[in-house]
Amino acid sequence: MFAVSRGATVKARVALFKGGLIFLAACAVAAQIAYTLLVPSIPVFEIMGMFSLLALAANSLCLYLLWRHRHEDVNMSSVWECSRNDIASNLSVFMAAGAVWLTGSGWPDILVALGLVGLLMRSAIRVISSAMGELHASSH
Repeated sequence: MFAVSRGATVKARVALFKGGLIFLAACAVAAQIAYTLLVPSIPVFEIMGMFSLLALAANSLCLYLLWRHRHEDVNMSSVWECSRNDIASNLSVFMAAGAVWLTGSGWPDILVALGLVGLLMRSAIRVISSAMGELHASSH
Protein backbone atom coordinates (compact mmCIF):
# COMPACT_ATOMS: atom_id res chain seq x y z
CA MET A 1 0.00 0.00 0.00
CA PHE A 2 2.96 2.30 0.70
CA ALA A 3 4.03 2.32 -2.94
CA VAL A 4 0.63 2.68 -4.63
CA SER A 5 0.64 6.48 -4.62
CA ARG A 6 4.42 6.91 -4.96
CA GLY A 7 6.63 7.53 -7.96
CA ALA A 8 8.19 4.97 -10.29
CA THR A 9 11.44 4.69 -8.33
CA VAL A 10 9.70 3.86 -5.05
CA LYS A 11 7.41 1.38 -6.80
CA ALA A 12 10.41 -0.29 -8.41
CA ARG A 13 12.25 -0.52 -5.09
CA VAL A 14 9.23 -2.06 -3.40
CA ALA A 15 8.91 -4.53 -6.29
CA LEU A 16 12.61 -5.35 -5.92
CA PHE A 17 12.03 -6.04 -2.22
CA LYS A 18 9.08 -8.31 -3.09
CA GLY A 19 11.25 -10.15 -5.61
CA GLY A 20 13.74 -10.74 -2.81
CA LEU A 21 10.96 -12.07 -0.58
CA ILE A 22 9.85 -14.46 -3.32
CA PHE A 23 13.46 -15.65 -3.63
CA LEU A 24 13.62 -16.19 0.16
CA ALA A 25 10.37 -18.18 -0.01
CA ALA A 26 11.93 -20.42 -2.66
CA CYS A 27 14.97 -20.90 -0.43
CA ALA A 28 12.73 -21.75 2.55
CA VAL A 29 10.88 -24.39 0.53
CA ALA A 30 14.22 -25.81 -0.69
CA ALA A 31 15.45 -25.96 2.93
CA GLN A 32 12.27 -27.77 3.95
CA ILE A 33 12.84 -30.29 1.15
CA ALA A 34 16.41 -30.88 2.36
CA TYR A 35 15.19 -31.33 5.94
CA THR A 36 12.49 -33.77 4.83
CA LEU A 37 15.05 -35.79 2.90
CA LEU A 38 17.29 -35.94 5.98
CA VAL A 39 14.45 -36.59 8.44
CA PRO A 40 11.80 -38.47 6.42
CA SER A 41 8.20 -38.29 7.56
CA ILE A 42 4.74 -38.53 6.09
CA PRO A 43 2.89 -35.20 6.25
CA VAL A 44 -0.57 -35.08 7.82
CA PHE A 45 -2.65 -34.85 4.65
CA GLU A 46 -5.82 -33.73 6.44
CA ILE A 47 -4.11 -30.63 7.81
CA MET A 48 -2.39 -29.96 4.47
CA GLY A 49 -5.70 -30.16 2.62
CA MET A 50 -7.70 -28.11 5.10
CA PHE A 51 -5.23 -25.23 5.32
CA SER A 52 -4.59 -25.20 1.58
CA LEU A 53 -8.32 -24.82 0.90
CA LEU A 54 -8.70 -22.02 3.47
CA ALA A 55 -5.70 -20.19 2.03
CA LEU A 56 -6.98 -20.78 -1.50
CA ALA A 57 -10.27 -19.08 -0.66
CA ALA A 58 -8.51 -16.03 0.83
CA ASN A 59 -5.92 -15.79 -1.95
CA SER A 60 -8.57 -16.20 -4.66
CA LEU A 61 -10.37 -13.14 -3.31
CA CYS A 62 -7.10 -11.18 -3.36
CA LEU A 63 -6.34 -12.30 -6.90
CA TYR A 64 -9.82 -11.30 -8.03
CA LEU A 65 -9.39 -7.82 -6.53
CA LEU A 66 -5.97 -7.40 -8.15
CA TRP A 67 -6.93 -8.69 -11.60
CA ARG A 68 -7.66 -5.33 -13.24
CA HIS A 69 -4.56 -3.70 -11.73
CA ARG A 70 -1.98 -6.32 -12.74
CA HIS A 71 -0.52 -4.28 -15.62
CA GLU A 72 -0.64 -0.80 -14.07
CA ASP A 73 3.01 -0.57 -13.00
CA VAL A 74 5.92 -2.66 -11.76
CA ASN A 75 4.61 -2.62 -8.18
CA MET A 76 1.14 -3.86 -9.06
CA SER A 77 2.64 -6.40 -11.42
CA SER A 78 4.79 -7.76 -8.59
CA VAL A 79 1.79 -7.88 -6.24
CA TRP A 80 -0.10 -9.79 -8.92
CA GLU A 81 2.84 -12.19 -9.29
CA CYS A 82 2.88 -12.83 -5.53
CA SER A 83 -0.86 -13.51 -5.45
CA ARG A 84 -0.64 -15.82 -8.44
CA ASN A 85 2.17 -17.71 -6.71
CA ASP A 86 0.01 -18.05 -3.62
CA ILE A 87 -2.80 -19.60 -5.66
CA ALA A 88 -0.37 -22.01 -7.34
CA SER A 89 1.07 -22.91 -3.94
CA ASN A 90 -2.37 -23.53 -2.45
CA LEU A 91 -3.44 -25.73 -5.34
CA SER A 92 -0.19 -27.67 -5.35
CA VAL A 93 -0.35 -28.30 -1.59
CA PHE A 94 -3.93 -29.53 -1.98
CA MET A 95 -2.87 -31.89 -4.78
CA ALA A 96 0.11 -33.05 -2.72
CA ALA A 97 -2.20 -33.75 0.22
CA GLY A 98 -4.37 -35.91 -2.01
CA ALA A 99 -1.35 -37.75 -3.38
CA VAL A 100 0.05 -38.29 0.14
CA TRP A 101 -3.32 -39.74 1.17
CA LEU A 102 -3.49 -41.93 -1.92
CA THR A 103 0.06 -43.28 -1.71
CA GLY A 104 0.72 -43.20 2.03
CA SER A 105 4.10 -41.68 1.18
CA GLY A 106 5.77 -38.32 1.69
CA TRP A 107 7.27 -38.32 -1.81
CA PRO A 108 4.36 -36.51 -3.49
CA ASP A 109 4.86 -33.63 -1.06
CA ILE A 110 8.58 -33.48 -1.91
CA LEU A 111 7.93 -33.58 -5.67
CA VAL A 112 5.32 -30.84 -5.49
CA ALA A 113 7.66 -28.76 -3.31
CA LEU A 114 10.41 -29.10 -5.95
CA GLY A 115 8.00 -27.77 -8.57
CA LEU A 116 7.09 -24.92 -6.23
CA VAL A 117 10.78 -24.01 -5.82
CA GLY A 118 11.04 -23.76 -9.61
CA LEU A 119 7.93 -21.58 -9.84
CA LEU A 120 9.09 -19.27 -7.07
CA MET A 121 12.62 -18.93 -8.48
CA ARG A 122 11.26 -18.10 -11.93
CA SER A 123 8.88 -15.58 -10.42
CA ALA A 124 11.62 -13.98 -8.30
CA ILE A 125 13.83 -13.59 -11.36
CA ARG A 126 10.98 -12.04 -13.34
CA VAL A 127 10.02 -9.57 -10.59
CA ILE A 128 13.64 -8.62 -9.82
CA SER A 129 14.42 -8.16 -13.52
CA SER A 130 11.38 -5.94 -14.05
CA ALA A 131 12.18 -3.88 -10.98
CA MET A 132 15.84 -3.46 -12.00
CA GLY A 133 14.73 -2.40 -15.50
CA GLU A 134 12.33 0.11 -14.01
CA LEU A 135 15.02 1.48 -11.66
CA HIS A 136 17.43 1.77 -14.56
CA ALA A 137 14.83 3.56 -16.71
CA SER A 138 13.87 5.98 -13.93
CA SER A 139 17.49 6.95 -13.30
CA HIS A 140 17.89 8.23 -16.87
